[in-house]
Amino acid sequence: MSQENDPVVQREKEFHNQLAQAIDLSELLVREAFESPTAIENRFALAAMGNLKGKKVLDLGCGAGEAAVYFALQGADVCACDVAGDFLKIAERLAEKFGVQPEFTEASSGALPYPAATFDYVFGNGVLHHVELSSTAGEVRRVLKPGGRGFFVEPLPYNPAIHVYRIMATKVRSVDERPLSFKQLKEFGSVFTSFRHREFWLFSLFIFLHFFLVRRWHPSEVRYWKKVIEVGEEYRDIFSRLQRVDDFCLRHFSWLRYLCWNTVVEVVK
Repeated sequence: MSQENDPVVQREKEFHNQLAQAIDLSELLVREAFESPTAIENRFALAAMGNLKGKKVLDLGCGAGEAAVYFALQGADVCACDVAGDFLKIAERLAEKFGVQPEFTEASSGALPYPAATFDYVFGNGVLHHVELSSTAGEVRRVLKPGGRGFFVEPLPYNPAIHVYRIMATKVRSVDERPLSFKQLKEFGSVFTSFRHREFWLFSLFIFLHFFLVRRWHPSEVRYWKKVIEVGEEYRDIFSRLQRVDDFCLRHFSWLRYLCWNTVVEVVK
């Protein structure tokens, strides 16, 4: 079945086109998405990529374009794709606002419209758990240059508190998305020469509890993953302390990674 006729792709396209209708360009966070103290996964991936000036980067499943615009601001030559055309229209306006020119294309992850060995880096935040992993892995490998690397920020399925959060947040989640197990991520990484991952957000998740109990933000009305970036400076001190606890515990008790919210996957062609 072609990607264009895949019912999952079509449902994802419709869902995200609908989400795009509610986006206010002025509320999109570009620098904060990689520089906020709570943007720890993006900051980890960015540090691993290093100097992006002159590098060819693909933002896979770019959404409203925050990452694509940020990479372009760092001097990268950026391509970005998404299945949702309405998201791409917003991304183009965001790029114009920041004076950069990523190349935006409507495409699915399993049928990328780029030549083989094009990119130094492929980046995706919250994309793999929406798509078919096998075809996406093959396409990511194909478009990476030899030695090129991919970085993907993805949610994990194991933490029971986060499972409750997902049940409560049905209005802002598509029907087909599923958090990814370590087994699924390992299968995704099996087509590459190198695969590793690092987990984030263990005791730091107490910030979400504060969102719900103190600030009264309901998960179906407020996207916690986005709000935590928006208010990152406000929570800098407490997050820094919680992150140090996370780092210590995950270093000495590796089984605790199963209770983390997110992981960052790195693959090398």
